[in-house]
Order: sequence, then structure tokens, then C-alpha cells
Amino acid sequence: MTEERRTPERWKAEWADLYSEVVTSGLCTGCAGCIAACPHDVLGYDTVAGAYKPYHLEDELGPGGCSHGLRGCTSCTRACPRFRTWESEADTFMAGRERQPEEQAGMVRRVLLARATNHDFLAAGQDGGVVSAILLWCLEQGRIDAALVSQVEGDGGGWKAVPGVARTRDEVLAAAGSRYTYSANMLAYAPAVAAGAEKLALVGMGCQTSAPVVMKARKAGKVGRRLGLSIGLMCSKSFDDSIFEEFFEARYGIARADIVKINIKGVFQIWCRDGSYHEVPLKEGHAWTRDGCKACPDFAAEHADISTGGIGELEDWTLTVVRSEQGEEVIDEMVAAGALEVRPGEDDPGALALMRRLSTASRRRWPATAVAGPKLGVPPPKAASAGAAASGATTPAAVATSAAVATGQEPPSTAAPTLDAP
Repeated sequence: MTEERRTPERWKAEWADLYSEVVTSGLCTGCAGCIAACPHDVLGYDTVAGAYKPYHLEDELGPGGCSHGLRGCTSCTRACPRFRTWESEADTFMAGRERQPEEQAGMVRRVLLARATNHDFLAAGQDGGVVSAILLWCLEQGRIDAALVSQVEGDGGGWKAVPGVARTRDEVLAAAGSRYTYSANMLAYAPAVAAGAEKLALVGMGCQTSAPVVMKARKAGKVGRRLGLSIGLMCSKSFDDSIFEEFFEARYGIARADIVKINIKGVFQIWCRDGSYHEVPLKEGHAWTRDGCKACPDFAAEHADISTGGIGELEDWTLTVVRSEQGEEVIDEMVAAGALEVRPGEDDPGALALMRRLSTASRRRWPATAVAGPKLGVPPPKAASAGAAASGATTPAAVATSAAVATGQEPPSTAAPTLDAP
């Protein structure tokens, strides 16, 4: 008997579906992938009152309608890294298989501790300056001709993060450091292409770096093909821009214009122009968490070519997760040329354990009403696990859950954003 060959179902989902299932459901992270992919330029980006969401520019069909979608345009849903089965599609495209339950931080090739050997990158960047070093290396080697990054608006004194394009060493260094407020770096795609760039790198949190892979998996067109390299920033949340005036200044007297550097290591670490240093309780800032972060399941930037995070105990070293063949080639080339220094990730077991815990914590907040994939392998809360043990539960699931908790995979109740920006 010959097995009947099935014709793949035609992709029909359009803006109306994206609007109801993602934009207005709480799943939208504001990554702006849909805006970059829209061939008709009918999607805008709303930042009023911290919205950070796409919206439709045409009025005749209402906010959830699109005349181009009615005529068959599906680009926005093909580009969205939170639409329907986005995770399994991206996993399969990258690795030829779906994530396993134990792979809470995503699929990996290697985990390293890395740092730039160039003093300028170490001084300007966050932790090991790895992202800046990678961008400059790829620019110099012709792997990319521009990078979509986060920059600081104006002269930098306002600490307002905005999307930007880096083409030179000076522009890479100017983008270095973490801001911890959101910048939809995909919005820099159009200016980069307009200036002639064809081989782009994207630097961003997991919500952003899943977009290029999803675009390629769903055949979204030129946008995905131009985004050739992605560098992910480990992040459990970002904050609304209003945190500067409403929290740092109003409560602690730290003016936005006086800040020269911010880091998060369990607290907000803030360095000011007058040489002073301040530590501000992280928990007090949770009220300014962006809405788009509250359901995001991806701490470790699972679909980036290379994921980075300053979560280890070793100063000036960046936890670096290599996830793709291209990512591995870049790291190996840089190490061979002396541009990057690496050591095994196992040299900082605390960083590895923390990455697992924060990855699990992020997956736990994925809504039960959405597709189940992102919560695969997430253990129940400790109370539920303890209850199962007390009742004598000995099923394989109960045993596996107990083992996960015992090995430190149960996440804390809160998690700090940890970005190693350019």
C-alpha cells in the first residue's frame, strides 16, 4: 500500500488573527518583527504610556482589520515569534528537532565563559564586552555590513533606549552597555536596508532574536534572509522608561541625567557622573515591569545564534551559549585570532544553575490558555511537588519533578534582567 502524500496546509493567518491572538491577548512582547516584515507599511509602533505594541495605520476596518490581509497577505503572522506554534517551528528549523523537557534554557552546542581581549570593549561593554567584540569582528570579516542594536537617544544623558544601526567601530562602542528599558531593535531594519545594508546582525532579547528564525521557518521573505546573525541577551524582564523619573528620581533622588552606568546583580547597581555609587532594591522596581514581559517564556534567548548574559560570579566574564553552526564558527574564528578569550562554562557552576532556574521561571509564566509547547518540562511549584511526595506519589512524572527540584531547577519567585549588551 502506498502512503498518501499530504499537501502542506496553506498559511492563511493574517493581521486579524495576530491582533486577536497575540497583540491584544497579552502574548505580544513588542518585538516589532511584524512591522519589519510588513510589505505594505501599514503597521506602526505604539510607545504611548509604555504600550510597546504594533497597531494598524489604516482606519477603515478598525484596529483588528487589514485590507491587505483580506487579499491574502500573511507577512505579519509569519514574522511573529509568539504566534501559535512559534517555538516548535523555530526549534525544528534551527536544530531539526523540538526542544526536550530538560532543555529549559533551549538547545545548545556549547556553553562558555568568554570575554573580549580588547580593552576598549571591556571598558565600554557590560561584563565581558563579548557582544561588542562579536559585532566588530563580523563587520571586519564581512559576515555582516550592519547591526541592529539599542542606542541611547541624543547625547546619551537621557538614558532613553532607542533602536539604531551600527556600521563602524565607533558606532558599536557607542551602543555598548545595558539600558534595561525596552528598545525594539527590529525597528532599525528599514533604515539599515535603506542605507544599503544586506547582511544584518540583530542584537536583542529572546523575544526579538526568535523572530529571524521564525521568519525563515515560515518563509516570510527578504527580511528573514537579510537577518543573517542574531546575538541574544539573556533577560527575564525589562522596565518601562518611566522608571527613571517615577522610581529612581522620585524615590531615591537619582536623576536620569546623572547616571553613567546601570547593572543588575540582585539589585539595581547605579553609577553616577559625580563618582557616587548606589544600590537600589530590585523588588521595589517590579511595578515598572513592561506588560510585554509578563508572559514571556524565554530567559536565555533560545533561538539566537549566540546567547549572552552577565549572570556569573566571575567578574568581567560573560556566560556565552553557542546555539548554531554559524555561532560556533564565529566564536572559533575569534578565539583562533585572539579576539576572544574563553573558558569552560563549568568553571562557573553557579551561572549554569542560575540560567536553568531563571529559564524555568520564565517558562512558568507562559499562559495556560496559549499553546503548551513553551511550558514543556516545567516542574510544578514546590508546594505541589511536596504535596505529591507527602501523598506517596511514585509515578515517573512525580519522581522526575522531585529530581528537578532537588537539582536546583525550581526557580525563585523573582528574576532580575541580565543583559550583556553591545
